[in-house]
Amino acid sequence: MLVLGSVAVGPEAAASDIQSKQWYLKAMGAEEMWKYSTGKGVKVAVIDSGINPNTPSLKGQVLADEVPKSVAYHVTQDYAGHGTDMAELIAGTGAGGEIKGLAPGAKVVPYRIYGEGLKDPKEKERTPSATAAIKAAADSDVKIINMSFASPYYSLDEEEAIKYAASKGKLLFAGIGNTGDKGNKGQYPAQYPYAVGVSAINEDGEVGKFSTNGNYVDFAAPGVGIPSWCDNTFTKRCIAYGTSPATALASASAALIWSAHPDWTANQVLRALIDTAGRTWAKDNPSKYLGYGVVRPRRVLINKNIDPGPANADPLAAENGTDDSTDEDATSNPTPSPKPSAGDKADGQTSAAAKTTDSGDHTRTWVTIGAAAAVLLIAGAGFAVLRARRNA
Repeated sequence: MLVLGSVAVGPEAAASDIQSKQWYLKAMGAEEMWKYSTGKGVKVAVIDSGINPNTPSLKGQVLADEVPKSVAYHVTQDYAGHGTDMAELIAGTGAGGEIKGLAPGAKVVPYRIYGEGLKDPKEKERTPSATAAIKAAADSDVKIINMSFASPYYSLDEEEAIKYAASKGKLLFAGIGNTGDKGNKGQYPAQYPYAVGVSAINEDGEVGKFSTNGNYVDFAAPGVGIPSWCDNTFTKRCIAYGTSPATALASASAALIWSAHPDWTANQVLRALIDTAGRTWAKDNPSKYLGYGVVRPRRVLINKNIDPGPANADPLAAENGTDDSTDEDATSNPTPSPKPSAGDKADGQTSAAAKTTDSGDHTRTWVTIGAAAAVLLIAGAGFAVLRARRNA
């Protein structure tokens, strides 16, 4: 069952002071990036608990009318507050001193999928699955699909939906989950081919202990100490942490780049993010905690001569199982995890936001991704391991 709701167990943040809590904007050099791009012209599908289009920072930013009718049930009724948080992190305008999105010029398209917060059986029945939402988004004109959720359960239908979306030129980001300190169980959809998995770091550059790690982590992004709504009443602010917000900020990073380079393909946007990610290890030796490194869209935007590489070549071909030079055995189908318990739907998800304040030092990084020096310094790179190709 999908469990959505940004973790809001930290101290409440006053609305008038909310933007001062957005530490990652300064760290990522947002003010400088916005001179080059705000994400204008890019649409991001947010597959989540719905989006409230009436918060101060989302007025005019939510394209609910563009959701296909087959999956449009109550898309503007956010039953958990989680989808609204993700939308604000991506495209919030900052109006009224509220959340300023990393890509404030972008627009979000709301897709509401069923989850734990949905108690009414009729609501559950009418609300589409993640698979249906992904397929619908694939057939729309969105460029990016944000999936800030995770589940230990494998679903062939969901995997096929993601593969289909990628074939339609979409770039898909997924939260890798928050089981890092609870058994580190592998999560979906991040494990599927073509889903770009994102882990969470804090202001000090530490990877959260909660952040699931493995060979399907592609990037890291800020995901600790993030202002959010405390619940779906949208009356109080709290401080959240998890791979959900990290995923949203990765999606926003891609929106900034795609807006500045509208003729690029998803492959080229992804390759530019890989080439410029903050890391000290070899690019062909990704870390199981940080993948290719911390997303640094600023590095792409300020480089007028950046080479995005070939339009049709998948930069993650080996991981996605499309590299002919890789071991054939690595492309065998994954063994499905145990089925969800009775009452859960077949492709049920769990939250990509963990209820823990422990951001840990088992993978500590010191990261400066702002205007002064965009480098990633690692206190010991022993955790940077060669990751095997994803199952396909």
